Amino acid sequence: MIRLLLTLMLAALPAVGETVRIKDLVEFEGVRGNDLVGYGLVVGLDGTGDTLRNTPFTEEAMSNLLERLGINVAGEQFRPRNVAAVLVTGALPPFARAGGQMDVTVSTIGDARSLLGGTLVMTPLNAADGEIYAVAQGPVIAGGANVEGDAASITFGVPTSGVIPAGARIEREVPFVFNDLTSVDLALRTPDFTTAARIETSINGRYGGQIARMVDAGTVRLDLLSVPELTPAQVIGSLENIEVTPEQRARVVVDQRSGTIVLGSDVRISRVAVSQGNLTLRVEEAPLVVQPNPFSTGGAPIVVPRSNVEIEEEGGTRLALLDDAVTLPDLVAGLNALGVAPRDMIDILKAIKAAGALHAEFIVQ
Repeated sequence: MIRLLLTLMLAALPAVGETVRIKDLVEFEGVRGNDLVGYGLVVGLDGTGDTLRNTPFTEEAMSNLLERLGINVAGEQFRPRNVAAVLVTGALPPFARAGGQMDVTVSTIGDARSLLGGTLVMTPLNAADGEIYAVAQGPVIAGGANVEGDAASITFGVPTSGVIPAGARIEREVPFVFNDLTSVDLALRTPDFTTAARIETSINGRYGGQIARMVDAGTVRLDLLSVPELTPAQVIGSLENIEVTPEQRARVVVDQRSGTIVLGSDVRISRVAVSQGNLTLRVEEAPLVVQPNPFSTGGAPIVVPRSNVEIEEEGGTRLALLDDAVTLPDLVAGLNALGVAPRDMIDILKAIKAAGALHAEFIVQ
């Protein structure tokens, strides 16, 4: 099992010198979405909606909706179980135009048990500036199920949340003209001076001039006026598929809950000795009750304590020596030679890091 795990870890690592497109390494200034949110009602539920006694805001919203439709319900008492109050969220795509469509997510905020079979009623979606940019409506696709009996219940998945593919229609555009820009910043998703320098060199090599300039480890600035024959959109379209070799810091990522370990290919280990073993202490109590002799007077049972203490140490514990400048394959082979389990390997890596011999960023999740 340990050999299979280490093999999968090595297979998952990217090949040294692998090239990646610029569009997969950076975010382009101005090319971003905008988060939208709205409050609405889902109707048509099969008795799994909000209990209006516990969620009065659902009753109020339902009354306001009916009044806008010309139905006066003032002073009326109604307790439908097929309505649920929800929050509708979505992201307005970059360069979205009026009339386009976008996906939305619907989530309950009351005590509704399921949104299966429900339909979202027309819900305006607002951005951070308070303006309405889209309107959502349509049948909700909810995953999971909720089954109840007289004495037990079971829930599979998350039936209180669902999606509406292309469920919102865009009504307002974000005022932004990309072609009016005179410069564009490329923001690296993983800031690194070496990667930023390679992007600068690759772009300047493509155009044969100083169009790109590295500002810092996370930003490369493009001077669009240096390429007057192309529009800003054409410049971005021509350079986003340029391939460069990214550089990354040496990292060891550990997930203690699942025992998963991922080691980067640049991890280095200084000369260190490692030993791994288990020590078990076992204490067992087996008290003995002694009864008085038959026909004795004034006798009483006596409890005699009996304890059994054992110390066990797992055999076969060996000391492995890792030489200076050990690479990832050497580290894996050395730990594998000890026959350690993944969770024991996590403890070993922590100890090596604490000893100052692990030259990598250690991330514990």
